[in-house]
Amino acid sequence: MSTARPTGAQHELVRGDVRAVVTEVGGGLRSLTVDGRDLVVGFPADAVRPLYRGSVLAPWPNRVADGRWTSDGAVQHLALTEPDRGNALHGLTCWSAWQVVDRSASTIRLGTRIWPQQGWPHALDVVVGYELTDSGLRWTVEGHNPGGTPAPWGSSVHPYLVPGPGRVDDWEFQVDAAQVLTVDDARLLPTGLVDVGSTDLDFRTRRSLRGVAVDHAYTGLGSTERATASVWAADGGGVAMHWSPASLPWVQVHTADRPDPADDRVGLAVEPMTCPPDALNSGTDLVVLAPGQSHTAAWEIEALQP
Repeated sequence: MSTARPTGAQHELVRGDVRAVVTEVGGGLRSLTVDGRDLVVGFPADAVRPLYRGSVLAPWPNRVADGRWTSDGAVQHLALTEPDRGNALHGLTCWSAWQVVDRSASTIRLGTRIWPQQGWPHALDVVVGYELTDSGLRWTVEGHNPGGTPAPWGSSVHPYLVPGPGRVDDWEFQVDAAQVLTVDDARLLPTGLVDVGSTDLDFRTRRSLRGVAVDHAYTGLGSTERATASVWAADGGGVAMHWSPASLPWVQVHTADRPDPADDRVGLAVEPMTCPPDALNSGTDLVVLAPGQSHTAAWEIEALQP
């Protein structure tokens, strides 16, 4: 019997100079390159996926305070997957096994079912899709309620973008977002929504990331049709992420500040989200799927040439 890799089966996609690897475990994106250049921070196939790199986040993105929320009047207690901060983090699918639904040389769709469990009383079917483009990747996540009662739903994806040489302090960033959620220092839970102009977190105009620590959710996106977050390296190359604010009105941005020098500020996490942190409690922009109903969100990652 062969030894199982920590990330499971590796699904390689190729379209011209664009290549990606998607994993069975978590249904996530392990690598994405264009003409040999990394667009995301990857990780080895034989290592446990670190720091949610390339993860699919469902049925909620970001944090649930104390792992506690209420469903149909019953208090639910989710596992505290961020124990140092006492939060339930990034949903229930990050370590699930995903099965191939269909695939071609440059596309793949994988599916998994979230079963009712401690802290989560609903069944949900989730399908993630990857389609290579001429300059990157189109990424979709669909949630479907196969049960007989309404179920809450939220989703996101978690790439750490890499525009070129260097680290976060060497790069510039821009996202047209007018508001940001402030957070408490200890647990990174929301404390209030403010205009970005009153903070040092205003990236509506392209500016350097040097010395700026970000782990915040933005909203008030400037476009109603297509939002874009762009990162540039000193050599003029870059990477952009595009999405529709109609289905993804929030975006978490994280400068990957880590105590281990090997991981510190090596990529910029850009996570467009259907709802903000702790939405299972606040209800803000939380999708509720009626029996038989589905919700789909889409993201694009694009290489920017010098």
